[in-house]
Amino acid sequence: MIESLSLEAEARILVLTRDLTLIRDQLYSGLQIRLEDIGTDDLLDDVNTDLITPVWTCFDHRPEDIARNAYAGLMLEGERLFEQDALIQGNFSVIVSGQRKGTGSSRETAVQAERWAGVRIVAAESFAPIYERNCINLGQITCDLTTLQRLVDGETIVLDELTQGHDAITRLVIAHGGLLPFVRAVKQGEIGLPGVATGPRPMTLAEKIYALKALNTEPKGACVAPGDSLVCEIDGGYSYEFTTPQVDDFLSEEFGPDYEIRNADKFAVFEDHMIFDDRVPRFAPFLEKIQGMRALQRAFRRRTGVRDYSAENGVSPGICHQVAREAFIDPGDFFLATDSHTCMGGGNNALAFGVGATEYAAVIWSGLAPVTVPETIRFELVGTLDPGCTAKDVMLFILKEYARTNATLNRAMEFGGPGLGSLSPDERATLCNMATECSARTAVAEGDRRLVDWIAEQRPGADTGHLADRLVRPDPGASYGGGVHTIDLGAMRPMLAHPGAPERGIPSDPTNGMSVADADHIPIDIAYGGSCTAGKIDDLSFYADVCATAIAAGRKVPDGVSFFIQFGSKAVEQYARRMDWIELFERTGVTLLAPGCGACIGCGPGASQHADQVTISAINRNYQGRSGPGKLYLASPLTVAASAFAGRIVAYKGEATFGD
Repeated sequence: MIESLSLEAEARILVLTRDLTLIRDQLYSGLQIRLEDIGTDDLLDDVNTDLITPVWTCFDHRPEDIARNAYAGLMLEGERLFEQDALIQGNFSVIVSGQRKGTGSSRETAVQAERWAGVRIVAAESFAPIYERNCINLGQITCDLTTLQRLVDGETIVLDELTQGHDAITRLVIAHGGLLPFVRAVKQGEIGLPGVATGPRPMTLAEKIYALKALNTEPKGACVAPGDSLVCEIDGGYSYEFTTPQVDDFLSEEFGPDYEIRNADKFAVFEDHMIFDDRVPRFAPFLEKIQGMRALQRAFRRRTGVRDYSAENGVSPGICHQVAREAFIDPGDFFLATDSHTCMGGGNNALAFGVGATEYAAVIWSGLAPVTVPETIRFELVGTLDPGCTAKDVMLFILKEYARTNATLNRAMEFGGPGLGSLSPDERATLCNMATECSARTAVAEGDRRLVDWIAEQRPGADTGHLADRLVRPDPGASYGGGVHTIDLGAMRPMLAHPGAPERGIPSDPTNGMSVADADHIPIDIAYGGSCTAGKIDDLSFYADVCATAIAAGRKVPDGVSFFIQFGSKAVEQYARRMDWIELFERTGVTLLAPGCGACIGCGPGASQHADQVTISAINRNYQGRSGPGKLYLASPLTVAASAFAGRIVAYKGEATFGD
């Protein structure tokens, strides 16, 4: 049990600064930076998990091996700033950075890399929710800069003070040294869960699902409020080839090789993230490791009996988030899975978000997860979208207007209002998917008959009456800590996010998003339509509309431009065939890709190969290097397709698009 925290006088502190040369000097020249000598503007913001553990580092599923390449994604003058073993050999006990530490993918490997490299304390001005939770689950201490300064000054801080700001159950997890020891103690009856006795109150959509699933409300199913500390029953989840081997290792180590899981039919494994491994030259050295991870996952599936979405003849059934919403996420469910875009399930009127391997291991063993009820920020949608806009434009607008100022940070995003009914379930899924880019805790969309009918179409024989009964709606008069923000869909215009981050501009431009009209006709080399965000049926229909317009105008994809369209699932591909879109795409020069993840994580065709290449993409995030070394602009499926035929960034304007 942890009772207090102190810092040895000789402890080394690594300060991640905007000036990367100072990081280099700390690593290799013995430079020591005093906290009092730096300002918050000097600290490096948005140190994302892709930067800490790029995708290739995750091929080693053992944390001690992953730690050898910690921060491999941080580049200086085209070279790795952190050479192999640099963090380990630096003997740093503390890492310091600025705002939003750990944004990006939910990969727990980022925290593992730091912890197994010897880091005990992670200090930052603010943390991305999933990253901070992963730290807590692994027994890693997080703190703000003021607390760190006190430790540097020689103070010993007791647990009660150290955990201020955390809920009662999170404090217990920290005290037990991590999540797996905590859930073991709960299941063995060694811990009495703190009760929650929030009185009757109108609740937001997310709060109502939390309340439905909570075990420690009094009575069970009673109301909850932001800040309430709960242990909730989890309905289901999924993992994939990167994470399943770690889940298995953690469970075997904690509970023995004969561990059992619950409710296997609502849990699944996917082979989707590395489906194009043999077509990515830089992954050639790792093919044996990738195959080993697949073999470990398949052994896990056979032993546990979870749903099997393994590849057949090298073809994936689809991206986990898309397949899960098609196949087994129901309204009112509470889902956790090992990927940050799990929140896409919110489009099904469910509560869903990404977790690390440790939390997922605890969930499938115990069926329980400790959670804190977040505040909710509501987006009241009115009107209907212009024909040249999609839900992706709405999300890029929200990133520009709300995420940049942290209005969405660690909150549940709720989408509703009369305008939501004009958006299809696929478009609602786009809204919820990109809550991750907003550093939100999750996102949930209101449900209606249109959603029920869509789910029934995906699952022949589904009981529509049962699905309709499961729909969850916010209460009139619910309190929104993040406010209620009206968005007029009719006022939306095609949006574009600069390379570097979904919500921020390039360093020379303080804006963090712009209209396509302001793009100055930037020439492109690659157009990519796919990923969980943009590989759904509606997205394919957008691409098809633009392709048909291009054919009518006598246009094809010009020489020097590559246009990739990747299906989000087999069901999406089959629908495209029934609609004769396959032939349409091929006639216009599109390169079609089988279902699965790909360019979005730099693991397939469509990723840039050179730093001077420019990509227009419909994926959800564009952190430097994530989808290749080039510059990547984010846009809607319509803008991506129109730009592919124009050879430069343009908005889609129907027949007028190709009039020049």
